[in-house]
Amino acid sequence: MPASSDRRTKPVVQYDEPADAPRVVRAHRSARTPWLVLLAAVVVAVLVVAPVLVVFGQAMSAGTAEASRLLFRPRTAELLRNTLVLIALVVPVTVVLGCGAAWLIERTTLPGAGAWRTLLLMPLAIPAFVSSYAWTSVLPSVQGLGGAVFVTVLAYYPFVFLPAAALLRALDQGHLDAARSLGASGIGAVLRVVAPQLRPAVAGGALLVALHLLAEFGVLQMMRYPTFTTSILQQFAVGFSNAAGSLLAAVLVVLCLGFLAIEIPLRGRRRIARLGPGTRQRPVAHRLGLWTAPALGALVVLAGLAMVVPAVIVLRWLVRAFTTGVVDGGSLLAATGSSIGLAAMAGLATTLAALPGAWLLHRYPSRLAVGLERVTYVASALPGVVIGLALVTLAVNWARPVYQTAALAVAAYAILFLPRAMVTWRSGLAAAPTELIEASRSLGVSGPGTFSRVVLPLVLPSAVTGFVLVFLATVTELTATLLLAPTGTRTLATAFWSASDELDYVASAPYAAAMIALSAPLTLLLRRQILEQR
Repeated sequence: MPASSDRRTKPVVQYDEPADAPRVVRAHRSARTPWLVLLAAVVVAVLVVAPVLVVFGQAMSAGTAEASRLLFRPRTAELLRNTLVLIALVVPVTVVLGCGAAWLIERTTLPGAGAWRTLLLMPLAIPAFVSSYAWTSVLPSVQGLGGAVFVTVLAYYPFVFLPAAALLRALDQGHLDAARSLGASGIGAVLRVVAPQLRPAVAGGALLVALHLLAEFGVLQMMRYPTFTTSILQQFAVGFSNAAGSLLAAVLVVLCLGFLAIEIPLRGRRRIARLGPGTRQRPVAHRLGLWTAPALGALVVLAGLAMVVPAVIVLRWLVRAFTTGVVDGGSLLAATGSSIGLAAMAGLATTLAALPGAWLLHRYPSRLAVGLERVTYVASALPGVVIGLALVTLAVNWARPVYQTAALAVAAYAILFLPRAMVTWRSGLAAAPTELIEASRSLGVSGPGTFSRVVLPLVLPSAVTGFVLVFLATVTELTATLLLAPTGTRTLATAFWSASDELDYVASAPYAAAMIALSAPLTLLLRRQILEQR
């Protein structure tokens, strides 16, 4: 009898252990990492690092004396200051706007929440350089630092709004009620329960904004605000052998590594997946009362500046293009088809490439897994022209058959936009209860079977979100496409830029309108993914 009693009590003790440290999870995470998943993650990391190594190799070829002269000249200090000031101003503003808008829509009684979700995501359908083209065509005074901050904030805040809104919608009201029952005030419960669970989404979104600013070219060129990226394009105008351009690109890589190091502690390690008895309680909307009108006014201004004004300006130039007969229908259709084809291939390839690293970090956390995941962000801080020229060098010397093919262009897109898919995979896997995976494995289901039957249905909305984000980015990618697109291929972005670079706003309008029309349905799909969150 005593022995039988002991056997009965052991499961009860195990069941009452904290959720973040169950015995079965610890046992599995100490198991050997699947070698196929590890190999896939290593291959992806090597492909991402290869262009970066080319950049550093070209930079070191300048020699110590020349490198010191180029790096420590006043112009380099000015570019560094401009780049860091832009990031320091844009990232906090996008975080405040994205989180504030997400809170108003998902956790308050704001009227028309569904419509606001759509409106606040629509800036993703308007490329940043198209938005800057629209503003500068009617307000030439929108220039310099102020103009760059204005346009990039309006273009990039959805990167924070999207994951923040998804998590706020999925949060369990029971957690807040438990905090209130323990004596926490309303604000205290939000700070202690909601804010820590938002950290991964907000940190990931802020990281994407910072990396985009490091590599942004079109907006900053139009705003005449010099940064490392705009200067690199000037240095590479005479060829990739230019050491100054490579040295500036190497500085961008160092800055990227710094932002990656900062993001790790900011995202935290708080568990956000829910597993337990009962069902998730829907969030209780906070009554805005007298604050309803100011909240609506703020969102009207934000949506108007970010989406309505640029769209109206593009439509105005488009009408003029049709009335003057400058629209070339054949060229427009060909550019649209090329953009769709390249973007679809890039979206699929990038989403699949990001999965092994995200899965390793989620299921088998280790320094190696963290390193492989962090590596995927490094090359995205480089301008597209640097990645393009590096891949040209690698293809000419080591893989000449892929030179001037769609495969090389897709590889460049995957390297540039891998963080978008990685962030969404990571967010989706973090919300997938580990215990369900363990239960499936304990029933004898294989690893691939568990992933397809248990994990994939839970993370599919996040995977689709990553695909759409990469698709949208590829449609509007400019500099790498100019270098790597197959001979005779013209995309919407390159056709738009060739016209806008000559200040021909009328000829640019059809291509700008086509990019917006192509991106708008996918932006609506992103809204649907938010609604499908648990």
